Amino acid sequence: MNERFFSLPEEKQQAIINAGYEVFSQNAYKNSPMSQIADAAGISKSLLFHYFHNKKELYMFLWDKCAQMTIEYLTKYGCYGQKDLFESMERGMRAKMEIIRRYPHMANFTIKAFYEKDGEISAAIQESYRKYFNLKADQTRLNLDPEQFVPGLDIPMMYREMYWASEGYLWEMVQRGDVDMDQLEQDFSKLIDFWKSIYLRKE
Repeated sequence: MNERFFSLPEEKQQAIINAGYEVFSQNAYKNSPMSQIADAAGISKSLLFHYFHNKKELYMFLWDKCAQMTIEYLTKYGCYGQKDLFESMERGMRAKMEIIRRYPHMANFTIKAFYEKDGEISAAIQESYRKYFNLKADQTRLNLDPEQFVPGLDIPMMYREMYWASEGYLWEMVQRGDVDMDQLEQDFSKLIDFWKSIYLRKE
């Protein structure tokens, strides 16, 4: 990546970033031409290649920005310091909904990128995801109070079950087409309430 990108005015950087999210969120990686991104950003294709040497470099830059912004917002909403798992999850959902409302194409891009199967980038996306996920997820779990759960609960299995359910839900939404963020928020609220009814210790 050419560092001259960061010397651009903030408005111009945002135009390029938003154009990338918009085009990549609407198409598979291989069907997202740099010329279309350049047009959406209001610059020439040659100038876009001046800032990003190739499509993969731009794609991974956008992915890393998603991950960094997610961590920033989750930190802002106090998700990582909670002892109550579901309080942390609800705060996390509110944080992500704020990101979605401010950067709607970013949300769709993130989901599509996670499930992207193109061999040129899928391994890099998954490796990056594990790095960011493990960095914060492990920190969060260390703070959780195991006494909040029903006695005898297999807590690692609970985490896996919630992860699998969430991943399956997102995969289903991606297969249907554009992700409906309002529906996603409603459905995950119901899921969290369901998990609370099963896993939390009764008073």
